[in-house]
Amino acid sequence: MVAMVAQRISLFPLTGVILFPGLQVPLHIFEPRYRALVSDAMARDRQIGMIQPRAAGEPPPLFDMGCVGRIIDVEALEDGRYNLVLEGFARFRVLRELEVTTPFRQIEAELIEENEIDQALSSIERASLERESQRFANAQGYSVDWDSVARLDDRSLVNGIAQIAPFDAAAKQALLEAEGLKARADLLVQLMQFFGRRDSDDPRVTLQ
Repeated sequence: MVAMVAQRISLFPLTGVILFPGLQVPLHIFEPRYRALVSDAMARDRQIGMIQPRAAGEPPPLFDMGCVGRIIDVEALEDGRYNLVLEGFARFRVLRELEVTTPFRQIEAELIEENEIDQALSSIERASLERESQRFANAQGYSVDWDSVARLDDRSLVNGIAQIAPFDAAAKQALLEAEGLKARADLLVQLMQFFGRRDSDDPRVTLQ
């Protein structure tokens, strides 16, 4: 892992939503401060940083790591709201929060350059993840096109599961912060196994 030059990032804090490099997330923007965020991003570099609040508060404290994405599709509605699609391109680590006059928060952060060597699984690791994913999906009653899943590259498979899995905020954050694809895949398997052993009706997994 190599950290790049620090840069200013405008933030959209959102609990339970994680964005990963190479993946997309649809967003509906309706709060005035985040409508201002989108307007500013469209006028500059189309970039928005997704990050989770660590706890309640105003403003809420933030986790130390998020993912910055680029707006690749946007629909401006007549009442000022936006529908957009954000595509992640780099995780970032917060260095410090900036004092700003904008209604949305901004930080100085370092972008994290992913090591390509860490972006592949062995055949045994891939098979283990796919096997546990099928067990997990069947237990939850999910309908999955496994032929399409089998065609995904390792990075898309691991990050895709991590992004959509019904885990709680702490688990999602742990997945985002996992260094390397193998560590993230291992954690996914552990979480899905733990979830499968739960007797509770609560659909979330917690690491707290």
